[in-house]
Amino acid sequence: MNAEEMVADLVSALDLERIEENLFRGRNTGEGFRRLFGGQVIAQALVAASRTVADDRPPHSLHAYFMREGDHSVPVVYQVERDRDGKSFSTRRVIAIQHGRPIFNLAASFQVEEKGLEHQFDMPDVPAPETLISDMDWRLQFADQIPEAALERFLQERPIEFRRVDPSIPGSGARPPQQNIWFKAIAPVPDDAALHRCMLAYASDMTLLSTSERPHNIAWWDEAMQIASLDHALWFHAPFRVDDWLLYVQDSPRSSGARGFNRGLIYDRSGVLVASVTQEGLIRNRDLA
Repeated sequence: MNAEEMVADLVSALDLERIEENLFRGRNTGEGFRRLFGGQVIAQALVAASRTVADDRPPHSLHAYFMREGDHSVPVVYQVERDRDGKSFSTRRVIAIQHGRPIFNLAASFQVEEKGLEHQFDMPDVPAPETLISDMDWRLQFADQIPEAALERFLQERPIEFRRVDPSIPGSGARPPQQNIWFKAIAPVPDDAALHRCMLAYASDMTLLSTSERPHNIAWWDEAMQIASLDHALWFHAPFRVDDWLLYVQDSPRSSGARGFNRGLIYDRSGVLVASVTQEGLIRNRDLA
């Protein structure tokens, strides 16, 4: 598929089928390869929750847990619980189901837009994305160092493009637990603010966990490692477009107990902090277990 077709396919996957009043079904994207991609489930669950809330109440936060590995070969069913609709806030819970069992749950809060006090951390001074190597060119540089079993996934084309400020290959040496990565959709996205939020939720799961792997010189294809997202939280602060460059500023303050804790701040090109993310992931070395 070309760039426009890949983005259109993701947009289509986020257009869930309504089965019943609070029940939705979503097809899977190609990003998961053989295992269901967590960012897809986060994004689709947010779509399901959003479709039960008035349009004048955009989401401001979500908190999610991954409970079971998803099956890429079958669709995901999303069941929404309408917990509360107050004067300013609405809350929803979503269960993602496959084979009759929950694989993921999400709680989301929505708020009527209102003005308030504002402050933010400044965006770090990093090179512009146009000056950095494209993610695919970076991957092709290192393709001969990737095990054959992992090469197809390593070179997989995606609807989201990344440009890394520090483009180091996993497993090539220990690095500090920080990284800055520009990202955007590889083709224009329709003018729908809800869709842009859900696509950012999709992209926010793509690189964050690897931040906690950097100090330990971990490569995700290492068979001694078991790596998976455990939970994910996302806060929306300001409007943005996911088809314009966004800077994902990531760090990992701590890893322990076979878990890595990661944080992310997402800025638009003008320096506005538009979203914040946290995630804990399993980074289990089977040789140490």
